[in-house]
Amino acid sequence: MILNILYKTVQKQVLVFALMLISCVSVAQQKASPKGSLFIIGGGSRSTELVQKLIKTANMTAKDYMVVLPMSSGDPIGSFNAIKEELSSQASNSIGYLNFTAQNANNKQWLDSLSNAKLIFITGGDQSRFMKVVLNTSIYKAIHDAYNNGATVAGTSAGAAVMSKYMITGNQLVGDTAYSATFNKLLDKNIEFEQGLGLLTSVIIDQHFVRRSRYNRLISALAAHPSFDCVGIDEGTAIIVKGKKIEVAGESQVLRIADPKNLKTTKTGHIKMESLRFNMFTEGDVFYVK
Repeated sequence: MILNILYKTVQKQVLVFALMLISCVSVAQQKASPKGSLFIIGGGSRSTELVQKLIKTANMTAKDYMVVLPMSSGDPIGSFNAIKEELSSQASNSIGYLNFTAQNANNKQWLDSLSNAKLIFITGGDQSRFMKVVLNTSIYKAIHDAYNNGATVAGTSAGAAVMSKYMITGNQLVGDTAYSATFNKLLDKNIEFEQGLGLLTSVIIDQHFVRRSRYNRLISALAAHPSFDCVGIDEGTAIIVKGKKIEVAGESQVLRIADPKNLKTTKTGHIKMESLRFNMFTEGDVFYVK
């Protein structure tokens, strides 16, 4: 009798534990799977077809609206007007201009508009300038809230770089620290990162990729974060991210490097590895990231 009671008690405890575990896994999966998508453009000009693809990805209804975040740009109004013209040529939805600064970062009306937008577009310019305004503020949270609830977050050039958790600034750190679009060294700890938006948690983005021959820079990023997928997007080209699935759109190429084998650093600081995974994709191709 007593053994039977103990057995049933243990059964109940195991069942409760299993349900708690399933619940925890379910919550984790929900956090890891935003309802929205990312439309990340490698800079340069955008074809009509690419803008149409962006509008289609956003899947807006008549009541939905778009907002532009121009904080990367040295000319916020000019950047806004340029992208507004392109977007409005393909969709009749209203387009808001939200040029956040340190002074208006807590503007509730603006934050509500941002978190409820169906399409958020981050312009080009300087990614560090953008993150100085956004990091550790309610703006950061509003962008994530919108993405988690189904919005498409798009960006070009600097607006592409900010998507990553570890954002490439473009600065070399070893020896000659003058800006180089191509990086003239493959040395350990030569690449500078800052904290980005973290909409991509295991992917590092580089932009203007083929046009500016940024292979050295992306290899340096992979050496710094070997467990990541490092993705270079050329101009006029975009990746559309939905969960772990990535689709390529546009006129040029997207390159992905990952999984370096036997990665080492010599006494002189030079990076070496036996091999790495190297893929190059074009319009319509689909691949998956970690």
